[in-house]
Amino acid sequence: MRRKNHFIFAWLFTFIIVVTSCGSTDPNSGNDNDKGMIKVAYKKSEEIIINPERGFYNYNSFSTQDNNILTSQQVKNNRNAGRSLMLNLYYLYDFRDKPISDDFLNRIGTNMKALREGGGKCILRFAYSDNEQNKPWDAPLDLVLQHIEQLKPYLTDYADVIYAVEAGFIGIWGEWYYTENFVMSPQTIEDYSSRKKVLEALLNSLPKERMICVRTPSYKINSFNINYSDTITASKAYNGSFLSRLGSHNDCFLASSNDVGTFNNSQERAFWESETKYTVMGGETCGLSNYSACENAIIQMEKYHWSYLNSDYHPSVLSNWKAKGCFEEISKRMGYRFVITEGEFTKEPRAGEKLNLKLKIKNVGFASPVNPRNVELVLVSKTNASEAYKIKINADPRKWFAGEEHSLDITYTLPAQTRNNEYNVYLNLPDPAPALSARPEYSIRLANQDMWNEETGYNKIHAISVK
Repeated sequence: MRRKNHFIFAWLFTFIIVVTSCGSTDPNSGNDNDKGMIKVAYKKSEEIIINPERGFYNYNSFSTQDNNILTSQQVKNNRNAGRSLMLNLYYLYDFRDKPISDDFLNRIGTNMKALREGGGKCILRFAYSDNEQNKPWDAPLDLVLQHIEQLKPYLTDYADVIYAVEAGFIGIWGEWYYTENFVMSPQTIEDYSSRKKVLEALLNSLPKERMICVRTPSYKINSFNINYSDTITASKAYNGSFLSRLGSHNDCFLASSNDVGTFNNSQERAFWESETKYTVMGGETCGLSNYSACENAIIQMEKYHWSYLNSDYHPSVLSNWKAKGCFEEISKRMGYRFVITEGEFTKEPRAGEKLNLKLKIKNVGFASPVNPRNVELVLVSKTNASEAYKIKINADPRKWFAGEEHSLDITYTLPAQTRNNEYNVYLNLPDPAPALSARPEYSIRLANQDMWNEETGYNKIHAISVK
C-alpha cells in the first residue's frame, strides 16, 4: 500500500481465574506430589502460529472506481499464506458530495460475509482520496457523519469479523493529515472539535467491545483534551469508555527518529508506550532507516505492544528483516503468544468429587488480546466424542499481558456419569461471538507441541481416568 511520508454441551459452571506461562503436553509424564496432584510437563513450540486477531495482514482496497469484491476463497488463501487478518480500505471517491450508494454498501456487506465464511477478520478503514492530485481530499464534516451513520448497521452486524477500525475519513488515505475540510494543522481545542465528532460517531457506531485506532498520539490527546499523564490504567481498561477504546496505528513505523512526524516529543512516545498495554497497536513500515534494523525493531515492538503489521509494505524493511534473521521472531511474537509451562491435576479423579487443576501460562508475544475472548475447560470422552463437558471459566485473556506469567486455578465437580470413564482434557479459548464460537479458525492455539486439535480448535492439556 502506498503511503505518504507523514506520518455446548451440558454442565456449564463458572470459576474465577488468574493466568501464568505456556508449553506442550505429555499426559503420561509427570511427578506426584503430597497433595494428591500430578504434575504434567509441557514443551514449548517454535512454530509460527496462525491465530485470530494478530499478526501480519494482507492489504485490500475497494473503491467506486472498481467493482472487485472479497471472496471466501481469498480469505482462505490468506490463511494458507499464514495470515488471519486483512486490512480492507474503502475509498469513497464518488461520495465526497453525496450519500453512499446502496450498491457500494452491499459490496461492504458481501466482503464482510466473505470474511466470516473464510475464517478471517479485518482491520477496517474508510477514506476519500489516495493521492495529493485526487481532490477533494475528504468530505465535509456533516457528510462524513452521515456516511458513518449509513455504515453503522455494517459495523454492528459484522463486528464479529472486525478486529479494529482505523479512524480514517479525514485526509488522504484517511490518515488525518492532508485535509481540505478539517483544520490541517490543528492547534486549539476548537480546531480539534470536528475530529472529535468523527471519533465519537465511530465509537457510537461500533459495539463497545471494539476499538478505533488513531494515527498519532496527539490526535487522541488533543481531541479529548487530556494530558500526557491521562493514560489508560488497569482500573480503566476495557470498561467501554471512549478513551479505553481509542487505540493507535503508526503507518511510518521505524522510519526516522520521530517516525516521520508521528511523535512530536518524548512525552507522546511515553503516552503510547503506556496506552498500548491496554489498547490495540498496529500499522506499517514506510521505509528502510537506521531505526528499522532488527534489534531496534524488536525493542520497539515490545515497548509499544505491536499486534498487527502490513505484510507488503515497506518491502525494503521486510526484506531486511528476513535477511538479518528477525522476521521469524516478529512473525511469532506479533500480538499475543500463549505458552503453558506447567500443569497440575488431581492424581485420582473420582466422579462426584472435585477435579482440581492448575496451569501456568506465559505470554511471550508483544501484546495481549484486545478484544473479549472466552476461556473454557472441555472434557471429552475417549470412547464417545459426543459425551463432553464444557466448563466456562471466569477469566479475561486481555489481561494476560506480554512478558507476564499468570496462574489459572480451576475446580470442577465431576458429574456422576463420568464414573469409570476416560477423558481428554482441553483448554479452549474461543471467540465469544455466537457465529464464531465453534469455529476452530477463531480459537486461540497455544504455542505448545502436540496440543492443538485443528478440527475442534481445542488445546489438549491432559488425559484423566475417572474412578
